[in-house]
Amino acid sequence: MTAPDPGGGLIDPGTGWAEIDLDAFAANLDALRAHLRRSRPDDPADLMVVVKADGYGHGMVPMARAARDHGVGWLGVATPGEALALRAAGDTGRVLAWLYGPADDLTPAVGARVDLAAHSPDHLDRLAAAARATGVRARVHLKIDTGLSRNGCRPEDWPGLCRRAEALEQTGALEVEAVWSHLACADEPGHPSVAAQLDRFAEAVGVATAAGLSPRLRHLANSPATLIVPEAHHDLVRVGIAAYGVDPAPGLAARAGVTLTPVMTLRARLAAVKRLQPGDGVSYGHRWVADRPTTVGLVPLGYADGVPRTAGLTGIAVRVDGNPAPIRGVVCMDQFVVEVGPDAAVGDPVVLFGRAARDEPTAETWAEALATIGYELVTRVGPRVPRVPVGRDSADEVAVRERTD
Repeated sequence: MTAPDPGGGLIDPGTGWAEIDLDAFAANLDALRAHLRRSRPDDPADLMVVVKADGYGHGMVPMARAARDHGVGWLGVATPGEALALRAAGDTGRVLAWLYGPADDLTPAVGARVDLAAHSPDHLDRLAAAARATGVRARVHLKIDTGLSRNGCRPEDWPGLCRRAEALEQTGALEVEAVWSHLACADEPGHPSVAAQLDRFAEAVGVATAAGLSPRLRHLANSPATLIVPEAHHDLVRVGIAAYGVDPAPGLAARAGVTLTPVMTLRARLAAVKRLQPGDGVSYGHRWVADRPTTVGLVPLGYADGVPRTAGLTGIAVRVDGNPAPIRGVVCMDQFVVEVGPDAAVGDPVVLFGRAARDEPTAETWAEALATIGYELVTRVGPRVPRVPVGRDSADEVAVRERTD
């Protein structure tokens, strides 16, 4: 796979951009693998890196490529379309897709040797039909609902699903590669649902085995469970947000003794600077009015680019030339206003969120102020914002650093 043109967004990469640090990504993978080895030195779980939702906003294809380059054997996506986009970009490794509707044609994914989840007899029959149409045996991950009450087979229907899967295995149409599930509250240490789901999962694996299935893999752990629920590691862990350096919940990585480094830094440059007088209102609805002479700057990113519209009403401050600059008034579709010092100038560098180690606000900082999670902040960064890779194998590193120094 090849990295995208960093100027491919509809915003000039010198005006607003998401800097994607591939070295930080690799460091996070190393830290997570080391944690898995500490948890089970003799038989550590393998790592699946989840690259759904455009790589959690970081760019699906370049993050998949970076993961493969760092020895990751499994990628995870939500939809078959995402998996096929990886195949079209040249990825040939193991990819699991787990979410599709009744209208989805599964034939292309089966033909492209994408692993697919199933949690109903209808899913199995559709996968078997796709296998017969392509001549490719479908690779299936049977999903049991152990308590999230989202997708997955209910426990009372699980024995029948396993029997149907075993019958279709006997025809050669499919092979059950894995039994899997998803935890509801792994980001809440000590939550009683975690132990209950672990027990239900073990029971489901036993039922599958009794039905004649021999799944090679069991996987249950998401990012938080990878960090703090070693009993959930089994054969494979599915790491999403942690791979991108965002803590799944406040303090969770530290509790596990794992250092995560944010991969994305959302940057811009001031597009305008002006003086305001007392009584001057800012942005739509004049939700902020100057009570003194002051200076404001214009940041050329807005809610169409993933900056929450209400961010200016929460006390969030970005950094302008290294200094805190609170957002004033509501965020507009393409731009927002910050209060800056009197020496601010057009072109000054802006960091919306990045790394605490550089005294920058983080995705978690924004999430706390907005009563949401860091996942939402990085995944909502819009497609017109160019993703500019820096670090290993990046021809753009020098140019980006020249713009941000």
